[in-house]
Amino acid sequence: MSLFGMMTKTYRAGKTSSEKLRKIQQERLNRLVAYARKNSPYYHELYADTGDSFTLSDLPPTSKPEIMANFDRVVTDRDITMRRIDEFTLNTDNIGRMIDGKYLIFKTSGSTGNPAVVLYDKQCIDVSSAIAALRTFARHEDLRRFMKHGKRTAGVFADYGFYLACGMSRYLQLKMPRKQTKITVDVNAPEERIVRELNGFQPAMLSGYPSNLSLLADIPELNIRPDVVITGGELLTDDVRTKLSERFGCYVQTHYSCTEAGEIACECSEHHLHINEDWVLVEPVDKNNDPVESGERSDKVLITNLANYIQPFIRYELTDRIILHSEQCRCGRQNRWLEIEGRTDDILSFGDVNIAPMSLYKILEEVKPIRRFQLVQRSENRLELRMISDDPETAFADAKRGLLGYFEERGLHDIEIYLSDKTPEAHRVSGKFKHIYKDFL
Repeated sequence: MSLFGMMTKTYRAGKTSSEKLRKIQQERLNRLVAYARKNSPYYHELYADTGDSFTLSDLPPTSKPEIMANFDRVVTDRDITMRRIDEFTLNTDNIGRMIDGKYLIFKTSGSTGNPAVVLYDKQCIDVSSAIAALRTFARHEDLRRFMKHGKRTAGVFADYGFYLACGMSRYLQLKMPRKQTKITVDVNAPEERIVRELNGFQPAMLSGYPSNLSLLADIPELNIRPDVVITGGELLTDDVRTKLSERFGCYVQTHYSCTEAGEIACECSEHHLHINEDWVLVEPVDKNNDPVESGERSDKVLITNLANYIQPFIRYELTDRIILHSEQCRCGRQNRWLEIEGRTDDILSFGDVNIAPMSLYKILEEVKPIRRFQLVQRSENRLELRMISDDPETAFADAKRGLLGYFEERGLHDIEIYLSDKTPEAHRVSGKFKHIYKDFL
């Protein structure tokens, strides 16, 4: 199906009744499961005891460690292997390019700290594009201004790896080289460079992590007037939303997405995150994977991406805590909406220099021997690194080199980083897990 055809389908689904939407979901789930069972050895074995007539809850849950450990057996194209992907991604010029001309490759470590490799086929790419075009904007007036001003979009994200934001951006740039309306500004670049690039580009839309955009908003030299600010990747608090709105003089909104599931939910004018239920199934569950009722907070969530056939994610576990709402939203949208307890890592302070957590998160995410990490600031110049790794000596050396290099670029030359004998752990009282946080007065 063409992109136009996918946009038509997505547009119509956004206008349909709840009853018709459930029918669309079931039909797409049936097709996905049948395809996965036939073409993926992993799912063929996993669903060996599942009959042709099933409900979603009949299917066994999956997790990131399982999917990654069985990667070659999960994917539905037998020519694709992790070895080939590792070779392909060694060349950073391949960011945004398709392996075998068929699949985009993205990498993420997600909220658990375990690395993941995610493939998008053409249908998955087209669905992502359709949702972005049709459901990104919470308000029509912001969309009109954005279109009027040339759809100039600047994303402040990591611009050096196979991450979803920069990978998809480069894919579009390569596809339409003469139509450069979108740039990615490296979140880890020196402050002066970020400001220079944004001032020179003058985006109509500014996107990025809330913590990073909050720090940028404090820079008087930044002189841009976007039509809308859209955040993602972290929880957008009311304080940060207000701060960004006042600083940039525009509407500020967020969304809920992950690489494995794509755009899970888009925000409306009531600040409610409406699930894209035609393309993703969301199940709030407790620690035992039993369903949680609407209005109650879950321990985690199971998602099913109905668009991805090359690497099926079916009842795939995310560690996000959500509250699902079935009551009608005042915005008029029919699909259900959710609240999310998003990532709340701390901004670290070193004297007068503040460092957003995502900048450090992306550095540690790139250290291949690390399977899980936690960075704790113990004093103004002392950091404790907790990690799980099969090669801790190499992992710590690489992590320390990357972090110290980043700090030195920002004039911080006396930072001490030490390897902890502890492993990453959740807060003993709240049960929340933070990758990066401060623990000193």
